[in-house]
Amino acid sequence: MSLIRLAGFLFFIVALLFAHTVRAAAVYPIDNAAILAGSKFDIKVELNHVINLEELVIDINGAPLNKLIAVKPEFIPNENGKGSSILFRDVQLAKAGKYQLTARIPQERLQVTWDVYSSGPRRVKNIILFVGDGMTIANRTAARVLSKGIVEGKYQGKLAFDDMPSTAMIGTSGSDSLITDSANSMSAYTTGHKTAVNAMGVYVSRASDNLSHPKVETITELVKRNTKMSVGIVSDSELQDATPGAMVAHTRRRADKQYIADQLLASHAEVILGGGSAYFYPQSSKGSKRKDEKNLIDAFKADGYQLAFTKQELLAAANNKNTKKLFGVFHPDNMDGSLDRLFLKKNTVAQYPHQPDLTEMTQSAIEVLARNPNGFFLMVEAALIDKFNHPLDWERAAFDTIMLSNAVQIAKDFAKTHPDTLIIVTPDHTHSGSISGVVHDDKPGPLREKVGTYAEAGYPNYPKADVQGYPNQIDVSKRLAFFYGNYPDHYETMHPKLDGTFVPAIKGENGKFVANPKYLQLEEDAIHIGGNLPTHQETGVHTADDAVLNAMGPGSEKFKGFMDNTEVFKVMVQTLGLGSK
Repeated sequence: MSLIRLAGFLFFIVALLFAHTVRAAAVYPIDNAAILAGSKFDIKVELNHVINLEELVIDINGAPLNKLIAVKPEFIPNENGKGSSILFRDVQLAKAGKYQLTARIPQERLQVTWDVYSSGPRRVKNIILFVGDGMTIANRTAARVLSKGIVEGKYQGKLAFDDMPSTAMIGTSGSDSLITDSANSMSAYTTGHKTAVNAMGVYVSRASDNLSHPKVETITELVKRNTKMSVGIVSDSELQDATPGAMVAHTRRRADKQYIADQLLASHAEVILGGGSAYFYPQSSKGSKRKDEKNLIDAFKADGYQLAFTKQELLAAANNKNTKKLFGVFHPDNMDGSLDRLFLKKNTVAQYPHQPDLTEMTQSAIEVLARNPNGFFLMVEAALIDKFNHPLDWERAAFDTIMLSNAVQIAKDFAKTHPDTLIIVTPDHTHSGSISGVVHDDKPGPLREKVGTYAEAGYPNYPKADVQGYPNQIDVSKRLAFFYGNYPDHYETMHPKLDGTFVPAIKGENGKFVANPKYLQLEEDAIHIGGNLPTHQETGVHTADDAVLNAMGPGSEKFKGFMDNTEVFKVMVQTLGLGSK
């Protein structure tokens, strides 16, 4: 090799190494972060070099950091062998404006700019945030077809959030990836900060401990610290799951469910309703998933909460005018969806027959929270829309979208007599579903030929829905042709899965996921669909498609056009007046 070629090769290697080390350095909050004035957050500077603290100079807007921030920092001389770090906990910037932080040592210089914004005065008494987890446009359309019907091109009614006056398209990407999960997407709603997949309430740094990453304050903490309002958290998933968890938790890994259960107790939220009881009982209890002997059920009771474990107990507790704090868990895991609970009686309904509906949890939460004259912030998640979209089970997702609409109607009815209430309905992210036509069983030929498109689609023949908006039969002869855009290998039957949630793929002998042969046995002309996802994926995945947000009430006019998901937090805290004036 010539000296010139050798020199060029060595330069290339050095350049790669330098580029790698430069990317390792970071400042948190990240560049262009928007921060509520007066909110608490951690500042962390991570360097590529091991230094003495005296070598590091940090300025904000040209002045030494310690002139603006009195917090004593934590200096980590060599964090995980990657260089020195410095961490300032619970920082507050009281004044709105642009802030430029510069950190420098002789070997390197880092710089970020933050937009610190104020809130102005409080404009509403209550906020109710509904999260249709993973709800995409096609879920809404399918729910409207099933619940309202369509005649000669016109729907015979609307979902409860269809006629809200404000609409916005929400971008959901996280700090590390175009595609989000529910942890960081919900965290954007609850903190106003971007973070990475699987994280909530923190910026993902190079810390090795899940709970040591730089934190940002949640809306639950802001409400509790700055007001006398009440807080409610309602979900039909495990309460330790990503969306309810992001209301209270600060962790790199959403799988820290025992910690999240502890944080739910520590949050002092007045109403907490959902699944996930396995993380509230001590390890020695049957079915517990804890790794210690803490009994959070007893702790909630000792803290003055009324307890509920069935629908009947929930309604009784909520109707008791003396109930000011309510804790209810109705399933050790995720709760069952409305199609199974109300009609099919599949999945775990037989084991847990007394689960409340999302509407009953919403009504109960509002009744209890409204007893606080200072107002409330309530988050209600229809979690199972997402959990049915993942396994390509669109009928179950549609029924739970109808259930979400029913829950939203309860909030709208409350707002009629409490007009100082802002109601927001939004997904945290989307899925890839789309309606392509109508499946006609009486069409001749193999299964794929039964799909009617354009003029041949016509209309489905689902029976008229009941008073709750549910048709009592879904395996009709003319059904929606609903297909997902990303999927593992599976057998497409074009029939609803009446015996339990669809399991599209199972692990094969080589460890890769293959089409579940069960559905070929059930439908002999089922179509084998070769997956378009990696073979380690057993279900469909989230998409980067914009989420559609609807809102009504004071402050809802701020939702318009395209918005980043962190701006949802900004509208909420400004409407509640939670920032420094």
